[in-house]
Amino acid sequence: MYKVFRTLLFRLDPETAHSLTLNLLRLAGGFPPSCWLLQALFAAPEKPVQVFGFRFKNPLGLAAGYDKDAIAVRGLAALGFGHIEVGTVTLRPQPGNPKPRLFRLVEDEAVINRMGFPGRGAEKVAMSLRRGLSRQRCIETRPSNLRKGEEIALHPAEARHDTIIGVNLGKNKDTPLESAAEDYLALMRIFAPLADYLAINVSSPNTVGLRRLQGREMLEGLLSAIAEERQQSQVKRPILVKLAPDLTDEELDDALDVILRTGMDGVIATNTTLGREGLRSPYRQETGGLSGRPLRVRSEAVLMQVLKRLEGRLPVVSVGGIMNPEDAKRRLEMGAALVQVYTGLIYAGPGLVREIVRVL
Repeated sequence: MYKVFRTLLFRLDPETAHSLTLNLLRLAGGFPPSCWLLQALFAAPEKPVQVFGFRFKNPLGLAAGYDKDAIAVRGLAALGFGHIEVGTVTLRPQPGNPKPRLFRLVEDEAVINRMGFPGRGAEKVAMSLRRGLSRQRCIETRPSNLRKGEEIALHPAEARHDTIIGVNLGKNKDTPLESAAEDYLALMRIFAPLADYLAINVSSPNTVGLRRLQGREMLEGLLSAIAEERQQSQVKRPILVKLAPDLTDEELDDALDVILRTGMDGVIATNTTLGREGLRSPYRQETGGLSGRPLRVRSEAVLMQVLKRLEGRLPVVSVGGIMNPEDAKRRLEMGAALVQVYTGLIYAGPGLVREIVRVL
């Protein structure tokens, strides 16, 4: 059925198609009968894993970038994900880069994006995450001691949610690199009470200069400030750092040293790549980050290096080029604690979630 829908979807501009599917999921998740139908159609078996102190109902998650403003969490959760990472969220609203900024490379089963963190800003995203303790469920419940209209500030796990929620954080385009920590710290204060974990995005290629934050000196300053902020906060969440696939071996080792030394809780490997090797699509020369099948080999190579360097001291979330159940299973067998998909869903459809979980 998805092959027919995809044929129609691929006739649309990629960003229009993305907005359409996201809003369909938002509407379906907000209406109990359609939410129940999604759950019935895409029910995945329980394959629980314990990571970061949480029980994930399965190891498969949705990578950041799909639901930037957390508007469709209920609908996405109904597809069977064990966790959903929303964002990347910036402190202030911003339009992102000029259009067109999203390209399908159908011949390569890939996508190039240069979105540039478009979004409604932290306050609007926080409002979306505050709309009910059971935002991932088809029926909303609230504790007996919580009055109608009262704002929710409980840890999602305390609210008995089925799907773990992460929030991916990034700096605004107009925030100087020297002041980047101020953006991340402000975002932490807003989202620590609302998320199960936070992901620090210093690796997107679509915000000018952002990847420089992965360098040893700048990353040390940023993560030290983040660690200090968490230490002083009453709400302490696991903090993961998302890294690029294009770092040299020395740069990757430096980044991992800083992550370990500053007491971060995990690594997400990898973000999109600037590489263009072996592509056939006429869009291959477009600037931006490449995701999908061509990223698989590089992402697996980086995963191996990260696992070797960390020696089991931190969990690693593997993302990049996971297009089928075999790809996901191989990442877990290599040693990843969790896996994430995004571009694979564009080409295989939402049934991919259940297909992957079944073989894990």
